[in-house]
Amino acid sequence: MKNMLEFEKPIIDLESKIDEMRKYEDNLDIREEIEKLESKVIKLKRNIYENLTRWQRVQLARHPERPYTLDYIYMMGEKFIELHGDRAYKDDKAIVGGFLKLGHHKVMVIGQQKGRDTKSNLYRNFGMANPEGYRKALRLMKLAEKFSKPVITLIDTPGAFPGLEAEQNGQAEAIARNLFEMSRLKVPIVVVIIGEGASGGALGLGVGDRILMLQNTWYSVISPESCSSILWRSWDYKEQAAEALKLTAEDLLEFGIIDRIIPEPLGGAHRDHTFMAKTLKKALIEELDSLIKIKSDKLVQNRLEKFAKMGVYEE
Repeated sequence: MKNMLEFEKPIIDLESKIDEMRKYEDNLDIREEIEKLESKVIKLKRNIYENLTRWQRVQLARHPERPYTLDYIYMMGEKFIELHGDRAYKDDKAIVGGFLKLGHHKVMVIGQQKGRDTKSNLYRNFGMANPEGYRKALRLMKLAEKFSKPVITLIDTPGAFPGLEAEQNGQAEAIARNLFEMSRLKVPIVVVIIGEGASGGALGLGVGDRILMLQNTWYSVISPESCSSILWRSWDYKEQAAEALKLTAEDLLEFGIIDRIIPEPLGGAHRDHTFMAKTLKKALIEELDSLIKIKSDKLVQNRLEKFAKMGVYEE
């Protein structure tokens, strides 16, 4: 199997054996043996995927065959009208967005977009946005506010682009501006982490009324590798760093950072794109049905209170 993760090897080996046996199924009476192996594969999958470490979930979140933002857009909705440019500098290909019909809702959807191969990754800058990307996202959000349309953001980035030109063009200011403007946007905002949610690059699209995470995704101020590099001067301790960061959906739901976990197919979202898109679409429509009933002033007040509570604790 292409792009196989190390902990998936026992599953892939069994599935390959089953595929090989099926070639002789018509000539030999081996149906019973195949059924036994299929049952064994199901049990093995459940045992592995229900007991993943935090680092293994990070690996699944980065799987190159997972659905990306444009995959979800085209699978979940219809009549997508992509909008381009920040009206100040240029169009950042790492962030895509536009109007979309999602069920009975008309929404503005915005998200980071990665590539599938070297050429498309270079075109999309590996999903790492420059300042113009965040300014483009903000322009689309303000447009949604003007026409009273809800905003959906899909987060999947290893971080904002850290290059010299990005810093010279105001990367920190662009992200900070988005945080400020999103906090008081007068339309519903639903945020979904669909893959990696790293640092300020993710937070630049991460302020919302409801924050959802797919089951095998991560969301943190820093990646495990960078954390390991800072604390231990080596990437060799990335697994320990992932455990310490508590960056999984279950961790963040417990901390009150997110509001809901969207279940993935057994084995991860890359195993069944269609099922994952249908599941996410259903959840988004449920959230929007609830949020559009709230008046705009109350919506903003609730959003500010939601984020003000984060990090507060009692001894």
